[in-house]
Amino acid sequence: MTGAVDSTAPRAGTPRARTPHAPTPHAPTPHTPKAHRARTRLLRWSPLAPATVLLLLFLAGPIGYCVYIAFTDTQLTGQESASFVGLANFRHAFGDPAFLNAVVLTLVFTVISSILGQNTLGLALAGLMRRASRPVRSLTGAMVITAWVLPEIVAGFLLYTFFERRGTLNALLDWLHLPTQNWLFTLPILAVSFANVWRGTAFSMLIYSAALSEIPQEITESAQVDGAGGLRRLWHITLPMIRRSIGTNLMLNTLQTLSVFGLIWAMTRGGPGNRSQTLPVFMYDQAFLKSLIGYGTAVALLLLLVGAVFSVVYLRLMREEV
Repeated sequence: MTGAVDSTAPRAGTPRARTPHAPTPHAPTPHTPKAHRARTRLLRWSPLAPATVLLLLFLAGPIGYCVYIAFTDTQLTGQESASFVGLANFRHAFGDPAFLNAVVLTLVFTVISSILGQNTLGLALAGLMRRASRPVRSLTGAMVITAWVLPEIVAGFLLYTFFERRGTLNALLDWLHLPTQNWLFTLPILAVSFANVWRGTAFSMLIYSAALSEIPQEITESAQVDGAGGLRRLWHITLPMIRRSIGTNLMLNTLQTLSVFGLIWAMTRGGPGNRSQTLPVFMYDQAFLKSLIGYGTAVALLLLLVGAVFSVVYLRLMREEV
């Protein structure tokens, strides 16, 4: 008996159907991830390319050129070509009594008007305004901020009329039957320091007002219940909790005060003699009035170094633990 033939079995001579196989993926080249990351970084930074080009063109370029000029004997007039003199401008500065006097006056001006004046008065105004009524806060804030938004040259002329021999201060002292004097002649550095305090205190007040508003009221009330007086609360609670704001305010105020020029120039022009000639005024005098561009630029770099020293000190203080 013949066996049944399986109809599903392939016939002889008929080609066998091949089972389809999934395509084998190509192995990734070893440079593909690195190239992908490079393209990603390029796309991420491409929106910043125009700003970067502008910074290099208008900031880094002039700074680099100024650094080069500081090592030359470039003058505004009476010179056909400048020559490279190395460190001669810097050696001349440290041997120049007028430069050393400007350094001392710059430090005095900065300590009095920024570190002691604006910083302390701004903190005091911020603390008092927290306890004052709304009308008093509005009036005080408006007066202080108005002095801040005035252009520097305008503030300088206003304070000149205040301290001048026939100015407001002497008129007030004469009305009170007190002795008068020419403040811009006898105490010029103190007069310009007071002017800078009057103009710049608003910035410190705004920073400290924001910092004081972040102190939890519960901490202050608990210390008050425990018998801590106002000075103890200020020293042990308020100042440690706003330490970073104090450091930030000191750094910004110091850097701004180091570069004050228009205020002093409008009030005293660095005089009488050189008794209020800070580094920015001395630099302007050497570079543009005496045409010594190379020497004036070297002084500007030294002023930049002074600002960098202050910044490093403040940043280190801000990193310290309370």
